[in-house]
Amino acid sequence: MPIRILLVDDHTLFRSGVRLLLQRQPDFEVVAEAGDGVEGLKRAKELKPDVVLLDLNLPGLSGLETLQLLTQDQPDCAVIILTVSEEADELGQALRDGARGYLVKNIDAEALVSAIRRAAAGEAVIADSMTAKLVEQFRGQASHAPAAPGNAERHRLTARETQIVQWLARGASNKVIARELDVSESTVKIHVQNVLKKLNLTSRVQVAVYAVEHGLYTEE
Repeated sequence: MPIRILLVDDHTLFRSGVRLLLQRQPDFEVVAEAGDGVEGLKRAKELKPDVVLLDLNLPGLSGLETLQLLTQDQPDCAVIILTVSEEADELGQALRDGARGYLVKNIDAEALVSAIRRAAAGEAVIADSMTAKLVEQFRGQASHAPAAPGNAERHRLTARETQIVQWLARGASNKVIARELDVSESTVKIHVQNVLKKLNLTSRVQVAVYAVEHGLYTEE
């Protein structure tokens, strides 16, 4: 089955270029385009795409407002922010609101294609230029946050689930986590689902943000 993609961007020329690029991939199908958030939400509801490429700078309904409504209505859809903004605040808010990825429009074609495939498979995709900003921002916020709520939340996780959270924070796929923990991919999938349910989160990226905010992020 092809990966079904919806493009939401107010620049017609940019959408046309991205569409042309994606249609060259045998496993991609661009199901629709939209020039604003309202139209994007309508198309997403009708067509139920696997991936939505969403700009932040949209007329009327903003990109972040569109994202919030998209993730509420289509929780299984992988929303990737594709924008010119490299602001850490917008990155953080987008991830909190359920975006599975955050890419900058200067990305090269091969990297964009790869990111879409990875996001469709459930991985977090964040532009390399934004990763350091993400970690710095949430580490800073975590250092000023009260310790008790974080500890209370952490105690809801088993030791294995905590390991899963740490690997998700590094952007690891289920396959990588399974190999590192010497368990099956199906077991990892069950653990991920349990973590999402316990923490009341909807995406792996939100888990990564949670890990940084609650001191669970480790580089190794």
